[in-house]
Amino acid sequence: MKPLLCVTVTAETMAEMRRRRDAVADADLIELRLDAARDPDAAGALEGRRRPVVVTCRPRWDGGAFDGSEEERHRILADAVARGAEYVDVEWRAGFDDLVRARRGGGIVVSSHDFEGTPADLDDRLAAMRSTGGQVVKLAVRANALTDCVRLRDAARRAAAAGPTVAIAMGECGLVSRVLPARFGSIWSYAGTLDEVGQLTADALLHEYGFRALDERTALYGLTGSPVAHSVSPAMHNAWFRRSHRNAVYLPLPAKDVDDFAAFARAFGVAGASVTVPFKVAMARCVDDLSRHARQIGAVNTVRVDDGRWIGENTDARAFLDPIERRLPLGGVRASILGAGGAARAVAWALGQAGAAVRIHARRAGQAETTARDAVAAVGPWPPAPGSWDLLVNCTPVGMHPLVHESPLAREALTGRAVYDLVYNPRVTRLLQDAGAAGCLAIGGLEMLVAQAREQAWLWTGERPPAEVMRDAASRRLDGSDSHENHVV
Repeated sequence: MKPLLCVTVTAETMAEMRRRRDAVADADLIELRLDAARDPDAAGALEGRRRPVVVTCRPRWDGGAFDGSEEERHRILADAVARGAEYVDVEWRAGFDDLVRARRGGGIVVSSHDFEGTPADLDDRLAAMRSTGGQVVKLAVRANALTDCVRLRDAARRAAAAGPTVAIAMGECGLVSRVLPARFGSIWSYAGTLDEVGQLTADALLHEYGFRALDERTALYGLTGSPVAHSVSPAMHNAWFRRSHRNAVYLPLPAKDVDDFAAFARAFGVAGASVTVPFKVAMARCVDDLSRHARQIGAVNTVRVDDGRWIGENTDARAFLDPIERRLPLGGVRASILGAGGAARAVAWALGQAGAAVRIHARRAGQAETTARDAVAAVGPWPPAPGSWDLLVNCTPVGMHPLVHESPLAREALTGRAVYDLVYNPRVTRLLQDAGAAGCLAIGGLEMLVAQAREQAWLWTGERPPAEVMRDAASRRLDGSDSHENHVV
């Protein structure tokens, strides 16, 4: 049976909780968080319910909001048991064993939470929770690295062999446990608005990630780097997977470093990955082989899996050229690149191949020298002098949301013919506004983002998505985005 969707509802009053409960449109279960209410009352929460519920009254000592006595909390939960709530969540450490016995375990969720990390004793903890006799054991831990999800998955699947289990990895690194609960042996996943623990909204889980269509055979793709949580790449690739009816999902996979990602990806059988800052250069040492372009560029933005072997690819170079070559002949153009990371390497290589004279400008002279040497480019001063360039390319994150009023260069320094900003949120950055006002051709990063994503999809699936599918998905996400994260290719 496919995992269920449990949507968490909070409210300050029972009346508002019932209203929000009944407004949930697509859920198998609704978790009623009574601890969030000023007047927690099981009878009021259960009155007139239309769907099965999980009644929870989480104390402050276990991450909740209830600050009354344990006797009062016990009374609320006992009332939920007596009134026939489909499930009642009882903390393992609470010692409310009489509630478990009252139902002979039926409908009792025995839960444990660790908001700091993923403990070493996962198997012992799950076994002890199972020994209480509760029907379901729920273990939620904080994933501080992707590899924490590997340990939780392995322990949870062992526990699931003995009975119903729910395993949640909280935090950005734990997203895979919410989107793909079947991989963890979980009988349900939670959605809601508890951002502090990493919950996705029901709308995002259902419509962006296609929760109902996912199963243990779903191919997993993702974007790794740091930060990646609010990238528009998942929206683009998942829109294409839905359009092409593929059993696949694409997730943001924030990692501590490339080794953390590699260990996770191999354990979970990741079918392909996008790579962004700051991992593009370091990823080259984690793959089994490099394509000719990736080797020449010295940076990897795509991992393709071929019969178990990881192939490092680079789609940035070609994607960068597509928007600019249609507007500006590049032969003999003086190109100045701001930044010296993986994206700058790809841009420098692409411009050099197109016949431009390339210079790298970065605040850290040593990094600029390394990138320039590998890309067969020159090193220029920081900042580039007015009048010294025809094409300026921003490969730094300066100007991205939320610092939208920043620009890597002052308006008076924009004296060339064209400015190309790889930042794509906002779509028109301060740099591009100033460039337009100075009479320069201004090109934003969304075109490159879509182009490189289409090439990635082709490398993974053998099909190249229509540009409008990915562009429209990215635009919808950006139009509704309040992201504080990285939005540079």
